[in-house]
This record gives sequence, C-alpha cells and structure tokens, in this order.
Amino acid sequence: MRDILPALGRWYAAGLPFGLATVVEVSRSAPRDPGAAMAVGPGGEVVGSVSGGCVEGAVFELARDVVASGEARLETFGYSDEDAFAVGLTCGGEITLLVRPVTPERDPAFGAVVAAVAAGEPVSLATVTDGPAPRGATLAVRPDQVSGTLGASGLDVAVTADARGELALGATGLRHYGPRGQRREDSVSVFLESFAPPPRMLVFGAIDYAAAVARIGDFLGYRVTVCDARPVFATPRRFPEGVEVVAQWPHRYLRDTDTDARTVICVLTHDPKFDVPLLEEALRRPAAYIGAMGSRRTHADRAARLAEAGLTEHELSRLRSPVGLDLGARTPEEVAVSVAAEIVALRWGGSGAPLTSTEGAVHPHRFS
Repeated sequence: MRDILPALGRWYAAGLPFGLATVVEVSRSAPRDPGAAMAVGPGGEVVGSVSGGCVEGAVFELARDVVASGEARLETFGYSDEDAFAVGLTCGGEITLLVRPVTPERDPAFGAVVAAVAAGEPVSLATVTDGPAPRGATLAVRPDQVSGTLGASGLDVAVTADARGELALGATGLRHYGPRGQRREDSVSVFLESFAPPPRMLVFGAIDYAAAVARIGDFLGYRVTVCDARPVFATPRRFPEGVEVVAQWPHRYLRDTDTDARTVICVLTHDPKFDVPLLEEALRRPAAYIGAMGSRRTHADRAARLAEAGLTEHELSRLRSPVGLDLGARTPEEVAVSVAAEIVALRWGGSGAPLTSTEGAVHPHRFS
C-alpha cells in the first residue's frame, strides 16, 4: 500500500470516500504478497493492484459496494489449477482480501498512517479482518503513540504490543486473538501491516560462524550483508540464499554504508588489522547493537587499541564483547543462537535470565 498512499492521502484529506482492498492472506502461487492493495476512489478512479490483473474487475465492484453500504467485506479468490483460468485467478493460487470503506470520520487511524509514512516515520496499521470485533476497525501503532481502536481496550493493548514487535522487523501478516486480546484464543483475526524497511544486519568476517549468524539474522527478519576483505571467503555460495555478500575491506564498506538505530553490526573476524579500524567506525555511528567475537584476552587487547585510537569510554561501552549471551555454546549454530538472544534481549530490555527466575509479566508493555 505504500506505493499508492500519496493518492489515498489526497482523497482522505479532501474527505472523499474510497474503497480499499488489501491482500491479507495468500497460498500457493498467489500473484501478490500480503499488503498488496488496490483502491477505488472518486469517479471510479483506480490505483494499485491485488493480483496483477486477474481479479481486479471483481475487486472494483466490491470496492464500490463497500463504499455504498459502509460495511467491510472479507473475500477469498481461490481456485484449483484446472479451473483457475475460467474464473480469473490464472495462477491457480488463493488470495484473501479485506475490502473496506475509508473516510476520515470512519477511520481516523488511517490519517495517522498517511502522516507517518509521509514523514518517513515507522508505523504499523492493524485492521480487524474477521471475528467478534468490528470488521475493518483500525489501529495505527507507532513506537511511542497509538491512534484509533479495534473496539475493545484489551484487544488494543495486545495488538499494540505485537504491532511494535512486527514494526521493529518491518514484518506484515495476520495475528489471532480472543475478543479482549486473549493470547490463547483465535476468534479475532487482525492484519498487521508494517510501514518500515527491514532492519539491517551487517556481519563482518566470512567464517563459518558468519554463515550461522547470517542464517539466524535472516530468520529474524533482518536484511543481512556479509563483508570480508578476502574474496576467496566472501563468495555467495558459502552463505544462505538472499544474503548479500561483499568482498571489501570492512571499515571501508561500513564507512560508505548507512546505518540507523535498528542496525545490528556483528564483527566476527577477531583480527586486529580488520577489527580496530572497523570498530572505530562502528562505535561512532548509529546502531542498535555492536558485537565483536573473541576471547576475553582478545577483547582486552582490542579495547586498549581502540582507546589508543581515541575512542571515549562512552563509545567503548557500546561494544558487546565477547559477543553473545552465556549459553555454553560451542558450535557455530549454537553461537549464532547466543548472539541472536543478546540482540533480542537488548532490543526489548530483557534480562537474559531464565523466565523461571523472574517475576511479573512475561511480555511487559514497555510503552503506554
């Protein structure tokens, strides 16, 4: 929907009602991913696409119907491969669409989404798709602010917590709750749509540990890049599909790469000629996590070299070294789990202690 938001924002600001169809679930070879959207505005103007042309005609009529009736609808287009062409969805997959009317009076949260995206700020839009809650109700969730309601305060609280978690990863998808946000029930379906790019994970040192860290980083939703100055090691075939591999001196690559407050930097080379200039650069720029592999002796030597290079105590305090939580890890895969656990704990303020030794809520709400 991000691509069509400028047009939707103009209609919304002018108070012109429009019908918005969003792909909320897909299966098999569906032509578009969840989050794909099409809208029908004033005079029958159409923006966006939900199927690459397969079912847009039917969706056009649905969008006009929901604007006229004021009632959101959930529709599934799914056909077997044998008869798909006859009915329109030529790929033979299945898509489920939420088609809902949007106006400023009906959907105040939508305006918050338009404003946040225009300002380049992260925001998640939560929309009820099915169950004993108002279908089409929306909640706009920012890291520190919420607009709108899904019809029940308990549901708002539960969805807000999940939306912030998904937003941190730039993830989109369906979640299920009880009518008052109960976690162990699934009567209410809510579509969470994140308007934020996936955070980056930069892994330096193309060793076997790097492949494991890259794999778990990809699993957690990061956009992963592995960088090493040695071309013989920095080859895509040694790493999971979808991981970017760069053969370049680490500090030079980082110097020319943008990072932000969500970026994760893992330094796995434990070689001073790579580590020191790289960490000089890393510790002076925005990042959520900066970890470096090595023994305690290696860490002490590295910290001394960085101090000699002029880094302050505050800058050095940002370094997580030796990298990871104490899990007793031995294999590259186990070490990757310990690194990932430390990243998650640091992101959400977790202690890293066993839950059996803690008290209070397992998932505390960290924002009001």
